[in-house]
Amino acid sequence: MQAEIITIGDELLIGQVTDTNSVFIAKALNKIGVSVYQITSIQDDKSHILKALKEAKENADIIILTGGLGPTKDDITKKTIAEYFDDTLVRDASVLKNIEHLWEQYIKQPLAQVNKDQALVPSKATVLMNKLGSAPGMWIAAKGKVFISLPGVPFEMKALMENEVIPKLKDTFNCPFILHKTLLVYGVGESSLAARIETWEDALPKHIKLAYLPNLGKVRLLLTAKGFNEQQIKDEVQQQIDQLLPLIKDEFYGFEDEESSIEVVLGKQLVKLGKTLAVAESCTGGKIAEHITANAGVSAYFKGGLVTYATQSKIDVLGVSKTIIDVYSVVSAQVVEVMAKNALQLFNSDYAIATTGNAGPEKGDADAEVGTVFIAIATKNHVFSEKFNMGNHRVKVINKAVNKAFEMLQKEILKNR
Repeated sequence: MQAEIITIGDELLIGQVTDTNSVFIAKALNKIGVSVYQITSIQDDKSHILKALKEAKENADIIILTGGLGPTKDDITKKTIAEYFDDTLVRDASVLKNIEHLWEQYIKQPLAQVNKDQALVPSKATVLMNKLGSAPGMWIAAKGKVFISLPGVPFEMKALMENEVIPKLKDTFNCPFILHKTLLVYGVGESSLAARIETWEDALPKHIKLAYLPNLGKVRLLLTAKGFNEQQIKDEVQQQIDQLLPLIKDEFYGFEDEESSIEVVLGKQLVKLGKTLAVAESCTGGKIAEHITANAGVSAYFKGGLVTYATQSKIDVLGVSKTIIDVYSVVSAQVVEVMAKNALQLFNSDYAIATTGNAGPEKGDADAEVGTVFIAIATKNHVFSEKFNMGNHRVKVINKAVNKAFEMLQKEILKNR
């Protein structure tokens, strides 16, 4: 079972808006065993939409469009779909009632004709009621294919996918079961990892696929299996994982689901142990705290953080001795370890992460070469640090430092469990 996703809007093609809709739709389809054959972004143009629909029909069983359903003249998707199916637009009473309700409850303005016209839908379409907006979703079945049109507003599209489209697809098609398992591996490069597990990988059954997803100091190993016997697929994947884990035991840090990452894994471990964390950042500029606080429930273990970017702020706020800075440099093991210890005390936490370094492009307050980063981990019993050279690309230096800090903390937590 294959699908094609078509996103419509000039704003996508000029980079004004990032296409997050395709990502969400692809994940939702994959969960029910529908593979995405292709994702296409096109202009809000009649000939372009017609061409995309014609090509998608040849490629896929399910064609999902998002965008181009608004009340303005440049939103022409609905009219073009009607033309493609040699159909006419008719007023749907239930959609009009929904629009009137939205205006009465939230808009508090007279209902314009252009808004009323959003109740017009192709006569061959089954309406997918959009309770969060005025543009309805539409479902058209034709010759074994299903065409679905959804509004481009992300929260409206997501609600329709979850509440209308996915249940209806599951009722319509006999979809296989797809299982994804992602293993988090830190501290080993992709090529070294591939060499280490080559024999295991070569022996994988044909219906179980492996993908390497590297990213600045970490590699995610994605195992994907598909079949109609759910329990058999789960058992087979688990067997493969059991064979893999001894090969990567020193670098394996847990499993990642689609909404999690190493910071989520760390958070769960800290909560389980009843421990807390604080951060003191310089060269990472708050990125470590940002990654942590992007997840729900972090207040259970994250005490807080400081971004002491300038040398003087390390002295004034974190209490790093000016003498230590003068003797060893602001980018040094001695300074980063004091930063970590003082953050631990300031926030009364069980663990603390600290960073100092030179992300570039200039050397700044220190003489350290661009890419030099010191990372420290402090506990109530000890503190230690490591020195790294992260290269000369500022963004990569920062992101590598963030990943390495989480890796170091994870190792420390595992040692003390």
